[in-house]
Amino acid sequence: MLNYKNYNIINNEDLVLKTIAMPSKKNVNGNIFGGWIMSQMDIGGGILAKEISKGQVSTVHVKNINFLKPISVGDLVCCYARCINIGNTSITTQIEIWIKKINSHLFGKSYCTTTAIFIYVAIDQCGKPRNFQ
Repeated sequence: MLNYKNYNIINNEDLVLKTIAMPSKKNVNGNIFGGWIMSQMDIGGGILAKEISKGQVSTVHVKNINFLKPISVGDLVCCYARCINIGNTSITTQIEIWIKKINSHLFGKSYCTTTAIFIYVAIDQCGKPRNFQ
């Protein structure tokens, strides 16, 4: 495990965001829209990247996004993130969305629905990359 300025970041997975999947986020099939799921991942990963860099960050790349299972209205959506690499200005995060069934006969069941890698760059007040090391 790497300790970066009193923040254990490598192999440390944090719950960075938790919310409920609402009816307004449904797609035409009645499941939660993938774009909304991706936005929750970006928000959660951005929180972790901001904590590590101690300042503003911007998303620069998303790769290997995998939608493994659909999310239903009423599911508890939990976003977990962990840092897997740090550059001079960049932070690479591995993000997973897990849901917990709290509104159906499957009450209490949890499973991973979405995974991805998000890369953030620390930026200064002018939006230019900044070194945070």
